[in-house]
Amino acid sequence: MGKPLWEPSQARIAGANVTAFARAAIREWGLKFNTYPDFYRWTVECPEQFWLSLWEYAGVKASARGEHVLLDGERMPGAQWFPEARLNFAENLLRRRDRADAMVFWGEDKVEQRLSHAQLYADVSRLSQALRAAGVQAGDRVVGYMPNLPQTIMAMLAAASIGAIWSSCSPDFGVQGVLDRFGQIEPKVLFVADGYWYNGKAIATLERVADIARRLPTLARVVVVPYLSGSADISGVPNALRMAEFIAPYAARDIAFAQLPFNHPLYIMYSSGTTGVPKCIVHGAGGTLLQHLKEHQLHSDVKPGDRLFYFTTCGWMMWNWLASGLASGATLLLYDGSPFIRRGAILFDFAEAERMTHLGTSAKFIDAICKIKLKPHKTHNLTKLRAILSTGSPLAPESFDYVYRDIKADLCLSSISGGTDIVSCFVLGSPVLPVYRGEIQCRGLGMKVEVYDEHGRPVQGKKGELVCTRPFPSMPIGFWNDADGKRYHEAYFAKYPNVWCHGDYVELTERGGMIIYGRSDAVLNPGGVRIGTAEIYRQVEQLDEVLESLVIGQEWNKDVRVVLFVKLREGLTLNDALIEKIKSRIRDNTTPRHVPAKVLQVADIPRTKSGKIVELAVRNVVHGEAVKNAEALANPEALAYYENRVELQS
Repeated sequence: MGKPLWEPSQARIAGANVTAFARAAIREWGLKFNTYPDFYRWTVECPEQFWLSLWEYAGVKASARGEHVLLDGERMPGAQWFPEARLNFAENLLRRRDRADAMVFWGEDKVEQRLSHAQLYADVSRLSQALRAAGVQAGDRVVGYMPNLPQTIMAMLAAASIGAIWSSCSPDFGVQGVLDRFGQIEPKVLFVADGYWYNGKAIATLERVADIARRLPTLARVVVVPYLSGSADISGVPNALRMAEFIAPYAARDIAFAQLPFNHPLYIMYSSGTTGVPKCIVHGAGGTLLQHLKEHQLHSDVKPGDRLFYFTTCGWMMWNWLASGLASGATLLLYDGSPFIRRGAILFDFAEAERMTHLGTSAKFIDAICKIKLKPHKTHNLTKLRAILSTGSPLAPESFDYVYRDIKADLCLSSISGGTDIVSCFVLGSPVLPVYRGEIQCRGLGMKVEVYDEHGRPVQGKKGELVCTRPFPSMPIGFWNDADGKRYHEAYFAKYPNVWCHGDYVELTERGGMIIYGRSDAVLNPGGVRIGTAEIYRQVEQLDEVLESLVIGQEWNKDVRVVLFVKLREGLTLNDALIEKIKSRIRDNTTPRHVPAKVLQVADIPRTKSGKIVELAVRNVVHGEAVKNAEALANPEALAYYENRVELQS
């Protein structure tokens, strides 16, 4: 089975939130279990007991909870959670009004801001009044084209306090990418900044903002947050006011939080959009709140006063996840810009300076700082750091080694995975379980996650489809402009009726952990053998010469052959010796079926705005098919490196 890389101490287990929660549930419901697997089983087999206990443990603020926890619990979709409840999402995040830090912001090494809970509440109060005066009502859309600033979270909370629906894009999106998203949902108010910093450079955005505003006819107001400069000219932006002017007429007062149904829409989020116009996924306030409270408190052990960080933009669901940390009494540490300022050390500078307890980032960042041999345990005081969280792509086993060797030996390394589709996770970490190399610790509590083989049968210790076989509160309400629910059903329930099929190719281990091998739609199939792309990436990207890679299946001679693209270190050129080294590494550590038929060098790897590589777009290019929405990519110009490659013609 292998030894764990880390095990929690008895003191840590005893002091964990999840331990206190489990003990309270055992007393409340007269339960008999005393092992974690039995605890997990109770959460999925008795969902009404579990989610009610979580509501009480987390202290959900609501004007009414109602008698019923779950109606139509066998229907998916169609189950109804807390159907009589009335609550407000923003009220739950603004429960503190003291002078302790609510948010601390670093904009690279250029800008710092600090905001107390009292200041946050006051500013949200003024913003909420200003939005109401601008005509915003429950159900209206308020959107942000913003960096990861404190003001972005303020705007979201002000919108949610009214019952308006929040949606956001990061400011590196081009005009068409923004219109593809916001144009579908017809927003009433747009929050923007005058620009942002990236890699030490100031990037102004008001010209783009003006173009966007002119092409969104439903906008009544554009609110501009000064970031690069306090004196940027906003005269070219229709209906624009600076934030200070927008809230100037209003004094802070108690916020009139609208009490709304559990499933009242809170967020509209977007699919990546690389296969067409992005799908608009609508998430409800109650489900998002409960799920995030569970993941923060029970899985991440976030306690009041903890200092929670995730490296994210406002176009990625991890921003929404991070914002909910306020509901658990945490301080949010916000960063915007490149994580490679100061040669990759700036996030650890932030961690040391602000006594960070939870550091969230991407698997790619961990791999990148490993390759440049960063050793934070030698250069930074990380005494307060208890957990590192990683998502965006599977975390390679070697990255687990790196974290414990070169960042910190005593912490919970939580690889997590879920998605925009559920604004949360299916599999994630636990502060009371050991960490094994290359393995996600556990399935989400209350989430009946299983693995189906090709015949739709549950399996363990074998690769298959990640599915969830019972309803959970953070399932989307539906898709925007999908009145009959057809597109929603096709996205998740078409393959297995009444079962959520997530599209990940995975394995459930004998320990109850999870290994992710890649997206199901990117799985390679040479000779009829299914191969997860992550199996190849894990080998190739351990080579010093290789910075990144991307693998696809190319249709060839009535079969599929594996084609590997590699981005090499600066100054290196792919030659026969390196190709053989790559192939040998793959052959020796996987199987001959994994060895690519072709290995080609490229100058860049195309990726989405949230940093995920796009195998499907490259596969389309290689096969001469159109990429339907290249605007959704962070670097669409990179697709040119894959077009008409003569090496793929033979």
